[in-house]
Amino acid sequence: MMRPTWFSAAVAALLLALASACTHVPDGIEPVTGFQVDRYMGRWYEIARLDHSFERGLEQITANYALQPDGTVEVINRGFDVAKGEWQEARGKAKFRDSPDVGALKVSFFGPFYGGYNVVEIDPGYQHVLIAGPNRSYLWILSRTPMPPQETIDRLVARAAALGFDTKALIYVKHSATG
Repeated sequence: MMRPTWFSAAVAALLLALASACTHVPDGIEPVTGFQVDRYMGRWYEIARLDHSFERGLEQITANYALQPDGTVEVINRGFDVAKGEWQEARGKAKFRDSPDVGALKVSFFGPFYGGYNVVEIDPGYQHVLIAGPNRSYLWILSRTPMPPQETIDRLVARAAALGFDTKALIYVKHSATG
């Protein structure tokens, strides 16, 4: 069992800061409908993101989701801290804001404080996804593989740009070839 680290503390601090109005969707953006939570479960690799202190300096970032009997989703985010030469992990839970067939969730890594987690685009095979936080400062591109096709990344970046995100500021996450 890993002891709490700066990574989990930073995630908690972020979510605390976002708590005032943080479980909504950015203006002009709609979460996907027809969302199938069971197909979303499992491991995702972070491909690109906008910068935030809680992920700064991390490589090989993954997010693992597991549906719980009560309908919540266990979230385990993990990344390798290059400077420290060690893995960092943050555990949390997510809940649907409304209906489970809409990709609008709220996630917490710290007590009762939640932040928005909005699936704004996902392919029919549930292999690549675009996630928005509660505002346009939070954006992630995730994939089932650590090295998705470049045309897929380009398509998701173009979609994010069309939605008003600063895609020039995206950080592309390094992954090992074996994932």
